Amino acid sequence: MVDQGMVCSVDPLVSGIGREVLANGGNAVDAAIAAGAALTVVAPHLCGLGGDLFALVHVPGEPVPAYLNASGRAGSGADPEGLRAEGHAAMPFRGDVRSTTVPGCVDGWFAMHERYGTRPMPELLAPAIALASGGWPATAMLAKAGGTLAGVAGAEDLVGLDAGSTVRRERTAGALRAAAEDGRDGFYLGDFGQGLVELGKGLFSEADLAASQANWEEPLSAEAFGHRVWSAGPNSQGYLLLLALAIADRLGLPRDAGDPLWAHYLVEASRQAGYDRPERLFEGADVSDLLAAAGERAARISADRKAEVPVRQSAGGTTYMAVLDGNGMGVSYIQSNAAGFGTWLFEPRTGIGLQNRGTGFSLEPGHSAEFGPGKRPPHTLVPALVTRTDGSLRLVAGSMGGDSQPQIVAQLIARVLHGGESVEAAVGAARWRLHPGETGFGTWTGEYEIDVELEAGRPEAWASGLGERGFAVRDAEAGSGFGHAHLIEVGEDGRAEGAADPRAETGTVAVAPN
Repeated sequence: MVDQGMVCSVDPLVSGIGREVLANGGNAVDAAIAAGAALTVVAPHLCGLGGDLFALVHVPGEPVPAYLNASGRAGSGADPEGLRAEGHAAMPFRGDVRSTTVPGCVDGWFAMHERYGTRPMPELLAPAIALASGGWPATAMLAKAGGTLAGVAGAEDLVGLDAGSTVRRERTAGALRAAAEDGRDGFYLGDFGQGLVELGKGLFSEADLAASQANWEEPLSAEAFGHRVWSAGPNSQGYLLLLALAIADRLGLPRDAGDPLWAHYLVEASRQAGYDRPERLFEGADVSDLLAAAGERAARISADRKAEVPVRQSAGGTTYMAVLDGNGMGVSYIQSNAAGFGTWLFEPRTGIGLQNRGTGFSLEPGHSAEFGPGKRPPHTLVPALVTRTDGSLRLVAGSMGGDSQPQIVAQLIARVLHGGESVEAAVGAARWRLHPGETGFGTWTGEYEIDVELEAGRPEAWASGLGERGFAVRDAEAGSGFGHAHLIEVGEDGRAEGAADPRAETGTVAVAPN
C-alpha cells in the first residue's frame, strides 16, 4: 500500500481525469487508459489516436513488470523498392503516407484493459469523448504548434488558435465512441480504418487493420546504483537507457550533478551505449550481448578526455505519463505521433492525425530494419520503472524527446538513485543531450559540428569541463527539446511523491489520497 495515488502528465485536465478514476475505485491501468485517451484529444501535437503506445506495469508482489508493445506495423503494401526508385535514400519525414504505420495506441488500451482493467471501457473513454465533443481550452503549446499546420488538409480546426480558445473535434469524438461501443474493431474496422485504407491507396488492407498491434513481451532490465532498472525491449531503444546506466554505475559517478565529471561520465556512457544503434536496433533484436558488455564499454571511458567510438553520433511528438494507485500498482506510460503532428496527414473521415513512425525504417537493401510489409520500425519510446532488490517499486519514470529520451531519463534516475535528489529537484534540473539532428531523430546517423547541447540554467562547470575533455558544446534554450519528463517515487514507508516537468508549462501532478 502507498499513502496516495497520483497521475503526472503534461496537462491538468488529463491528470484530473486520471485522479477521478483512482478516486472512484479504478486502478492505475484504468487511470492510465482514461488519461491517455484524453491526451489524444487535448494534445494532438504530442500524441493521438493515429499514434503508438508503450507501457510498463508494476504489480506489487510480481517480480517482473509487464511490458506492452503497442507499436504499429507497416502496411502489407509496403514497398522499399518503390521508394528507392523515386530517389529516396531515407523514409520521407512528412507528407507521405508511406511513413505511417498502423497506429497501435487504441489496441494498446484494449490490451491493457483486458489484462488489468477493472472499470468498463465505455466509462474510461467517456471523459475523452466529452472533451472532443464539448470542447476544451487550447493550451499555449497547442496554439503555437497548430500554427505549423496552416494549409494542411484536415487540420483546419487546429490552426489559428489562441491560448484559451475552445477547440472541438466532433469527428474524433465519433471515432472514440466507436471504440467505446464496439471495441477495437469499432475503431480499426470503422470509419477510421476505412479512411486509412482509402488514403493509403494499396499500402494498407482491411486484414492489416483487423490484426492487433499490441503484444505483451518480456521487458529488459539492468542493475544500476543498487536497484534494477526496467525498460522496453526492441523495437524500442529502451536498452540504451539500461546500458548507459550500467556503464555509468561502473565509472565512479560523482553524486553531485554539478561536478563536470558527472556530465562527462553520463555523456560518455550514452555515447558508448548508442553508437551502434543504427545496426543493432530493429524488431526482435537480441541485445543481451550489449547489456552484458557494460563493463567492456565502461573501460573505454577516461575521466579526462573524450573517448573515440567506432561511429560518431550525429522536438518530438510524444508525451509521457506516470501513474500510481493506492495499492502500489505503477504504470509507466508513453504514447506518441513520432514528430509533432506526425506526417501532417489527417485521415479525412475522423480528422485523426497520422504518425510518422515509419521514418525509423531503413531504406538500405537487406538492413535488418528495412521498410517492409508487417514490420515494426525502430522506436524511440522509452518507458522505465525502477525496483529495489526486494522487488518493491521505487520509481516510475519517462520523458518525451525523440532520440534524447534515454539520455534524459538516465540523468533523472542518476540524480535520484545516486545523488539522493528529490523527484521535484531532478525533474526541474537543467539537462544535456547529444546533438539530435534537425528532426530530433538523427543522433546516431549524422555528422555534426556540435557534440553536446546544454540546457539553459545548467551548472557553469559543465561547459568548461566537457570542452576541456574534447567535446564541442553549445548552450540551448530550455524547452521541449530537453523533454517533458515525469517522475513518481515510492518510499520504503509507502509515501509517494510525484513531479511533472515545468518545461511542459501545464504539467500537473494530480493526487488521489487513500
